[in-house]
Amino acid sequence: SAAAGRREEEAAAEGEGAETPQEKKLRLAKLYLEELRRHEEEEKAAAFLGDLVGERLEEAVLEQQGRLQRPAAQDICPPAPATVRVLHGHRQPVTCLVVSSDDKFIFSADKDGTVIKCNDGAVCPTGEVESGKRLCVVPGGKKGMKGQPMGHTAPVLCIAISSDGKYLATGDRNKLILIWEAAICKRLYTFTGHRDAVSGLSFQKGTYQLYSASHDRSVKVWNVEENAYLETLFGHQDVITGIDSLSRECCVTSGGRDGTVRFWKIPEESQLIFYGHQGSIDCIQLINEEHMVSGADDGSVALWGLAKKKPLALVRQSHGMQGSAQDLQQPYWVSAVAALLNSDLVATGSHSGCVKLWKCGKGFQKLEPLCDIPLNGFVNSLKFSSAGDFLVAGIGQEHRFGRWWRVKEAKNCICIIPLKHRAGAPGTMAADSA
Repeated sequence: SAAAGRREEEAAAEGEGAETPQEKKLRLAKLYLEELRRHEEEEKAAAFLGDLVGERLEEAVLEQQGRLQRPAAQDICPPAPATVRVLHGHRQPVTCLVVSSDDKFIFSADKDGTVIKCNDGAVCPTGEVESGKRLCVVPGGKKGMKGQPMGHTAPVLCIAISSDGKYLATGDRNKLILIWEAAICKRLYTFTGHRDAVSGLSFQKGTYQLYSASHDRSVKVWNVEENAYLETLFGHQDVITGIDSLSRECCVTSGGRDGTVRFWKIPEESQLIFYGHQGSIDCIQLINEEHMVSGADDGSVALWGLAKKKPLALVRQSHGMQGSAQDLQQPYWVSAVAALLNSDLVATGSHSGCVKLWKCGKGFQKLEPLCDIPLNGFVNSLKFSSAGDFLVAGIGQEHRFGRWWRVKEAKNCICIIPLKHRAGAPGTMAADSA
C-alpha cells in the first residue's frame, strides 16, 4: 500500500541519514499528493462504472417496456449506388434471408429450394467477388428423385435463425419445416403438422422456441432443442403471410386478406387484433416489444402500437403507382419490411425499382421518408444487421408467393447495402414518451 511504501522510504532515508528536514517534507508532500490523485481516480472509475451500469439497466427496462427508441435514422447517409454489392448465385428468385445476430453470416433461400450460407463483409454466394466466400450450399431437390434429398423439394418461403446461431429453420410450400445445425448446414429434424405452405418462421429471442405461420391460417409453437411440437394457435381468417417475435413469449402475424395484424400472447392463450390496411397484409416486423411495422399490397405501410387497435401512422401508396393509363393504375405492392431493433429506422421493399428508408417520428406517430436506394426487381426480403451497419435485400424476378408479374431485366440475387453513419453524429438513445 501507499502508507507501507511511505514508511519503508522514511526508514531508508533515516538509515542513510542523508535527508534534510526540508527534503523529507517535500518527499512526504509528494507521496500525499500521489495518494490523493490515486484516490480521485478510483472514485472517478467507480462513478463511471456506476453510470454505465445505470444506463444499461435503464436501457434494459425501456427495451422490455417497448419504449426504447435509438435515433439511428438521423445518422444515416444515403448510400451511393456503386457501394451496393450485388451477389449472384441463386438461379431462382430469392424468397427469404436472415442475418446471424453476430452479423457474420447471411442465410438465403429461393424458389427452387436452394439454401445458401455466406460470410459477411464481401458476402458472395459464388465466391467470385473480392474475398467473399460461399460457406455452404444445400441445393433443392425434386420429388421422386433417387435417394433422400438433403434439402427442400419445393420453394422455400421463410427462414429463421436462433439468437445464438445454433439452429437454422426453413419452411417450404410442401408444408415442411427443416431444422439445421447452422454452423455446418447439417439437417437435423423435419417438423410436420401444417396443412399448407409454411410462410413464416421466427425464434423467440434467447430461446430455442420456434413460431411457425402457414397458409393453413394457424400458428404453431415448437421446441427445437427437444425436437418437440408444443401447441397450435387459431384465429386468422385467411392465409398468414408473415410472423415475427422478440424476447417475450409472444409473436405477431400478418393475416393476408383477412385485413388483420394479430399479437399472440402465448401463455395467456389470447390475441390482440388490429385493423388498418385495405389490402392483403403481406409482411410484418417488430420494431421493439410494443411497436411494429407492416406492409400491404394496397401500397400502404403502417406503424402500430399495442395500446391502439388502429395504426399510429399510415402511409398510403408508399412506393408510388404502377401502370400507364390513369384508370389502370394501382399501387406498387409492399413486399418486404424491416426495422432496426429498438430504433427509429425502417426499410420497405417493392418492385418499384427501389428500397425506401423511413424515419419513425417520436412516439411512432409519424413515418417520414429518408431516401430511396435503387434496386431492380421484387424485393422479397429485407433484414438489417444487428449493429445497423448494413441492410440486406433478397431480390427476385418474381414475387415470393406467386408469378403475377415477372421483371425480366432483374437478377435473382442478394444485395448488401452499406449504411454509413455521419461522422460525429450523436448515438444517444431516446425513450418513447407516448
